[in-house]
Amino acid sequence: MAVKEKEVQEELDIFSSTIRGFAQEKIAPVAASIDENHQVPSGLMEEMKEMGMFGVPFPEEYGGSGFGWRAYYMMVEELAKIEGSIPAIIGAHTTIASNTIYVAGTDEQKRKYLTPLAQGEYLGAFALTEPGAGSDAAGIRTMAKKDGDDWIINGSKCFITNAPSADVFVVFAKTDMEKGARGGITAFIVEKGAEGLSIGKVEKKLGIRGSETSDVILDNVRVPSSQVLGEVGEAFKYAMRVMQNGRLSIAAQSLGLAKGAFEMAVEYAKERQQFGKSIASFQSIQNKIAEMKMEIFAIESMLESAIRLMEEEKPFNLEGSIVKAYASEKADAIINESLQVFGGYGYTMDFPIERMLRDSRINRIYEGTSEIQRVVIAKEVFRG
Repeated sequence: MAVKEKEVQEELDIFSSTIRGFAQEKIAPVAASIDENHQVPSGLMEEMKEMGMFGVPFPEEYGGSGFGWRAYYMMVEELAKIEGSIPAIIGAHTTIASNTIYVAGTDEQKRKYLTPLAQGEYLGAFALTEPGAGSDAAGIRTMAKKDGDDWIINGSKCFITNAPSADVFVVFAKTDMEKGARGGITAFIVEKGAEGLSIGKVEKKLGIRGSETSDVILDNVRVPSSQVLGEVGEAFKYAMRVMQNGRLSIAAQSLGLAKGAFEMAVEYAKERQQFGKSIASFQSIQNKIAEMKMEIFAIESMLESAIRLMEEEKPFNLEGSIVKAYASEKADAIINESLQVFGGYGYTMDFPIERMLRDSRINRIYEGTSEIQRVVIAKEVFRG
């Protein structure tokens, strides 16, 4: 390893260790209450802001930590080992909402919006999904019409992470019905409190309950042309680009949840006594542990491969879809097997395993379902 690479790796290791310590010291004691109360304590959010956790991949010039995407994914993994809602909140805020402004925004837009987003002063929401356009993201019906120097937006969005508490919304709307995804979708920055913007009920979910999800309704919301992100009609490609980062974030989140459950299962197997000896000595348990370790190694390897391609500025659409689908599906299986190691105790709320199983399930759905990832994978394969 070159001297420079070694120095970078040492810095990343220190960063990862810092996040791990924070998660164990600050998040673990309140993880169960986050699930029960459907809310992350405001004091904890403030501490996360002070640590720069909302802008890890972005340049310092725009309020970020300047650590890059690799550090961000390491952070997500460490957080998810302990609790699933917080990486979901940060993921939607960072990889898709803030990142769209970073990818498509002007310097003025970045300084006005990305800087406070990266500093954690604002919370971001990515408003793309609609009741009739989930997997078919290009089929959105929200419309924006030009009115002088302004745009008027009408429509509704659903399942929008962070919406109830968001300060900034990145909203996607059709501006040319004939062109559709290719030249017909535009992104807008909409601020909290905009006239005509309202938030629906907060959804009651199986897992990641500390992460708020709701509808967003836009009724004649007027925004100036200065709030258009990038080129008019070109927003679908921005969405697809940032969702590549988002898929790796979900993979890292899945990896963290899987590792967290696995590590608990290993420790429990060492301590649990049956028939006068530790259950870790039973071959059936050893086989489970070995299988889980193999799958974790596979996820780690896939994620590392995709991150390297990203860092080398090479296409990673195929690899991103592969690791997102594989990690989210295998994480469910790993957590389920970890629960099995615990036996009846794992099914109770006295242990975090049941919560981790619930938190993990969403990863096969958002940022593109497992089924959609397979469509993407097949298209990339046949494209050659």
